Amino acid sequence: MDQAYHLKDENLLSDGLAALCQIEPAFARVDPARVTLRSREAGFVALAKAIISQQVSVASANAITARLAEAGMLQPDAVLAASEADLRALGLSRQKAGYMRALAEARIDYARLHSQSTDEVVAILTAVKGIGRWTAEIYAMFALGHSDAFAAGDLALQEAARVLFDLPQRPDERRLRAMAAPWSPHRAIAARALWGYYHMVKEREGVA
Repeated sequence: MDQAYHLKDENLLSDGLAALCQIEPAFARVDPARVTLRSREAGFVALAKAIISQQVSVASANAITARLAEAGMLQPDAVLAASEADLRALGLSRQKAGYMRALAEARIDYARLHSQSTDEVVAILTAVKGIGRWTAEIYAMFALGHSDAFAAGDLALQEAARVLFDLPQRPDERRLRAMAAPWSPHRAIAARALWGYYHMVKEREGVA
């Protein structure tokens, strides 16, 4: 496994974790049972949910998503046909209503994303107002199954790295990205391992 690949099943995940432990033995301290695929849906709905979830509780995000789904507003054409008032009446803030419209207007070719590199996916998604690098990298990891995507800006990953590697302080995004470079092409597995380790140590999940 010298090149990035797609994490399609648990066997590939297990093989990738074994290869990662050869590169960086510290990952052998992570319980393999905590390193799971956790695949997510791909497409417009997945990114719409990511926008809805920004800076609100899981319960609030779920409630808003349910209202939008009931109103048929989780489709690009429906969002474009709706007014800002329509979207806000369903629970979106003015800002998030704008982000939803921007996502719908982008007309992303979601099928094509499956064959593009992580860097290309991140570039396409972050060109949409309201989608940052963290969201794009999480999408590449869990919706597209990219083996080498790595959300270095995630605070739980940073904290897990601090503890696992006995660092004096939590690494920032730039330093963690540099630390992760040698773990290629298994960085998405490293992220899963770090989230698993975070759960082991902190007794709470790094990603909802």
